[in-house]
Amino acid sequence: METIRCTVEGLTYYNKDNDYAVVRAKSEPHGTSFVAVGTFAAFRPGVRLEIDGEFKVDPRYGSRFVASAWREIMPDNIKGIERFLGSGYIKGIGRATAKAIVKHFGKETAYVLENEMERLYEVPGLGKKRLQQVTEGWREHRAVRDIFIGLQAYGVSSAFASRIFRMYGSDALKAVRDNPYRLADEIDGIGFRTADDIASGMGYGKDDPRRVEAGVLFLLGRFADDGHVFAVEEDLIRDSASMLDVDEGAVLQAIVSLHRRKKVVVEDHAVYLPVYHYAEAGAARCLGEIIATPCAKTKVSSPERTPEGMVYDSAQLEAIERAVDSKAIVLTGGPGTGKTTTVKGIISAFKARKMKILLAAPTGRAAKRMSEATGMEAKTIHRLLEYSPAGGFGRDQENPLEGDVLIVDESSMIDILLLYSLVKAVPPHMRLIFVGDIDQLPSVGAGNVLRDIISSGVIPVVRLTHIFRQAKSSRIITNAHAVNAGRDPDISNGLDTDFFFVRAADDKIADTIVSLVSSRLPGTYDIDPKEIQVLTPMYKGDAGASALNLRLQQVLNPDGVAMRKGDTLMRAGDKVMQIKNNYDKNIFNGDIGYIESVSVAKDEAKLTVRFDSRRVEYSSDDLDELMPAYAITIHKSQGSEFPIIVVPVSMSHYVMLQRNLIYTAITRARRICVLVGDPRALSYAVRNQRISIRNSRLAERLAR
Repeated sequence: METIRCTVEGLTYYNKDNDYAVVRAKSEPHGTSFVAVGTFAAFRPGVRLEIDGEFKVDPRYGSRFVASAWREIMPDNIKGIERFLGSGYIKGIGRATAKAIVKHFGKETAYVLENEMERLYEVPGLGKKRLQQVTEGWREHRAVRDIFIGLQAYGVSSAFASRIFRMYGSDALKAVRDNPYRLADEIDGIGFRTADDIASGMGYGKDDPRRVEAGVLFLLGRFADDGHVFAVEEDLIRDSASMLDVDEGAVLQAIVSLHRRKKVVVEDHAVYLPVYHYAEAGAARCLGEIIATPCAKTKVSSPERTPEGMVYDSAQLEAIERAVDSKAIVLTGGPGTGKTTTVKGIISAFKARKMKILLAAPTGRAAKRMSEATGMEAKTIHRLLEYSPAGGFGRDQENPLEGDVLIVDESSMIDILLLYSLVKAVPPHMRLIFVGDIDQLPSVGAGNVLRDIISSGVIPVVRLTHIFRQAKSSRIITNAHAVNAGRDPDISNGLDTDFFFVRAADDKIADTIVSLVSSRLPGTYDIDPKEIQVLTPMYKGDAGASALNLRLQQVLNPDGVAMRKGDTLMRAGDKVMQIKNNYDKNIFNGDIGYIESVSVAKDEAKLTVRFDSRRVEYSSDDLDELMPAYAITIHKSQGSEFPIIVVPVSMSHYVMLQRNLIYTAITRARRICVLVGDPRALSYAVRNQRISIRNSRLAERLAR
């Protein structure tokens, strides 16, 4: 790290939303020109800075000084002061006014502005109105400067200082001094750890009530990130005391205070963040009302054969009949057991009754698969509920869904918040059918919705277990069921199989995967390498998604104009995944596409991604919504199918190796499944049936 004093010559690029800038500057005292990048204010030429950072070489742009902090300092000569004041950077001071001020005060100008601003009335020709504008403009400028410098003194980076100032304005320093822990709740990107570091620098004690309360809320958020709807009070007290290094009594007092102020909900030794308590109780209430409302009976018989002429088996017929006669049912089963065929039979039965049917799934890819399988439009749950970022869900109790039947596929992916949003929009007369594989991974968000609904016993459940003859010929199907039953899959390979295990030592797994994806599998199966999907248990490690994405990009798409997102380069031809719902662009979390073009101009950069038949444009500000997708985590693959999948199976991933993870991965393959690694790791995963128990009371509430 080094510190450079310099004068700003101009801005090459400035993003007003996040204050990221590319600054052209001239160093002091040598006058060497250089480029600085980082989070800055919208500097005008003539501003004098002291910048902390280091020089780094960018592959495209060359040497640049990457700033970690900056401080504005006044120019030290008359010419510099006049240029600075007349740059338009300070409201109320233009070139003519700047010239008049400097002419009158000369070298004393900086001192007068900083310490004796009332003397500005001495400047000839500076009228009362102009004097007021100059005074207010300089005070505002000084306040912003002092806030940035003050925040950086507390260890706040310039990037966070910019966000804090935009949130609190001139009260920023006071807001941080009064309670730095509020930053964790109110400033995007600042978590408890960062706020705690800032507070420590300000002298806050470890047992300060504000610190303990913030720590409790932080841990409750961590519990939710791990899938829990609530924390057991005893566990929360113990874990909080350990993390914060305080007495358990201080934590209990914090919980009582938070509960009194409705920051948490405490119910029978369970501690909830309010949003999860509200969602769990509300979902149970709405589902109960749906179930309790009788449905109209009809005399139309259910079909005995599929549209293709195949006879339904007894479980499939039961599912169709239950769906017709019940207000709500759950249809579950593994691959090859005929879930899709059964859903089509259910749809046929309702169509025969001239009933309006709605189809939905949690993700865009799952909704697309549902549409392709049924020949009907299926929407994401968010689209079905007419979600908008500005107004939330357009469909709710006051404006319920319109139709007679709602069928929801991939229900194992639904978390408690989404369930509540869905069921409160379901009118009492509507039939509700949940379809999903109970043995797959649970939702990424908090809750274990499908499992809880089944275990509550209040909704009829039909489980399909018979593997149909055509599915039995697929080792993907039979091995998936073997894994689910706790048996080692058949990894004998062979010319005619669709399931392979490639043995590789842990340090050779990544090399083997790159070889398989780039040449061996495309050569054997005549497929574009980008159509082959790598699914991995983790982001980190040599065989994690991050490292594999970098290596696969270097082999499959190494050249061309690129946009940078942190350490990641994105260029035309890259495979990418949308990782946030963007309703303005009509693109959803989990959608996979390919970058068609990248344009990097001097003042603007953008790229275009093709998602199936649609093109979507992204600016540099939108890149946080995209990630490379040559390799994705198994969790991210839920609701999707791919022609060929490749999965690393390594003991280095042992913390993630469990039966439902491997089962979920195998069931994502449509044509070929290839596992790469150590058979012992696969065996370990198959025998590890540990399903993390998620703290949830949905089943209990439904059964009341």
